[in-house]
Formats: sequence, C-alpha cells, structure tokens
Amino acid sequence: MKKINWCKKIKNGIKFQTPNDNLSQEYYNNSEESLKVLRSINKTNSNMWLATTKYYIEYFAVYSILMKLGIKCENHECTIEIIKFLESEGIIEKGIHKRLNKDRELRIDNQYYLKNISVNINFDKLSDFIISIKNTLNNLNQELIEKLRKKIENL
Repeated sequence: MKKINWCKKIKNGIKFQTPNDNLSQEYYNNSEESLKVLRSINKTNSNMWLATTKYYIEYFAVYSILMKLGIKCENHECTIEIIKFLESEGIIEKGIHKRLNKDRELRIDNQYYLKNISVNINFDKLSDFIISIKNTLNNLNQELIEKLRKKIENL
C-alpha cells in the first residue's frame, strides 16, 4: 500500500473531501449512460472508441464508490490503487483492479498509440459489473465509510 501513500502526496492524487451521494450517483449514471453509448459504437468496429468507452464505463462506476467515500482522485493509477485496497478489505470483488488496469492499458494503446488492438465487448459482463458496483454502493453505510476513510488516511 506504499503507492496509496505516494498518491496522497502528489498533485492530482488522493484527496479527502466530504462524501457526496449526489456525485456518486452522477458517476454511476455516467457509467450506465456510457454503456448505452457503447452499444451504438459497437456497430462501428472502432477499436479506439470501443476501448475508450469500455474503460470509462468501468472507471465511472468505480469512481462512484470513491465519491461515496469522499475521496477525490484525478490520477487513474491512484484510483485503481484505492480499488485494490477496497478489494483487500472485502468491499468489492477481487480482480476489479486488474480488470481496470488491463482495460486502461488497452485504451491508452488504442487511443494514444493508435495500435488498433481488437476489443472484446461482452455486454452481459459489463452490465453485471455495473450492477455489482451498485450493490457495493448500497452496502456503504456511514459507519463503514468512516472506517474505510480512516484506514486509507493511516496507510
């Protein structure tokens, strides 16, 4: 968890703010909306846009958890580190941080390096992912939020 400590020190890294249910819901809604957009992009076979949209579906969903916890983080690597921590705490299912890393790298390869790598889209799995995040959000009560924030602050 050394990386989280580093993330708390960098400019756009982990910052604590007041937990915000409204922003949490907005990010979750953006995830759902992006899934709808992905359905139309899927017909174009544009690997750049498929990779980008798929990643942001996942990113917006997990970022909704951070907003519920009152954690602002503009660095994607640091956001993924927080997700890794939440996995270790049993808050979200294991493997999500690996999925995010993999899809982030695919997005970077296709969007910035124009590698045109094929993107596997499974709408059922993406929908299940979003639903699992909603379940996580529903299970985050005030006591758990405070406990998690303290643990992250003390890392």
